[in-house]
Amino acid sequence: MGAQAKSESIGDARALLTEMITDEPDRLRRRSISLGVPVDDADDAAQMALLRAWRSVAHLETPEPGRVCSWLDAIARNVAIDLSRQRARRPQAELDDEMPDAVNVAGAAEIRVILDGALAALHDLPDSLREPLLLIAVDGLSAGEAAERLGIDPAAVRQRVARARKALGACRQSGMGAD
Repeated sequence: MGAQAKSESIGDARALLTEMITDEPDRLRRRSISLGVPVDDADDAAQMALLRAWRSVAHLETPEPGRVCSWLDAIARNVAIDLSRQRARRPQAELDDEMPDAVNVAGAAEIRVILDGALAALHDLPDSLREPLLLIAVDGLSAGEAAERLGIDPAAVRQRVARARKALGACRQSGMGAD
């Protein structure tokens, strides 16, 4: 098979796969549930199956609806088996019977908003300030070690970390907005 014919075959298979998913978007989800995937995980399993199918569509010999259906079912079955194996290796921790009260939920939501703002502010720092700060604050390196990794002087590392902390402090005072 020539390169152009193979490319056309892959294009046909992807078009057929796209059409199948568009026509019946819950097909893989239902198939995952029928294979024993918990309902809560069925959407994730369907997405994994679709991603695997999309990536390996070049291996499909003939893009015919029946073959694509069988092929997709086999991929969904393999995803269900993989998820089952993962669960067997990492059993889930038991949940407490107690429901969290509204105060705890509100507090957790407030903390999440603050953390999201902090991460956004950290992300908005220029690389020249963010990298030294993370090397020292997160990785626990000394100024000398960070300087060696970055190829700059230790004094420059300390100065950049001070600037980064000052920028983050200004964000904190303004409510953690990255503005």
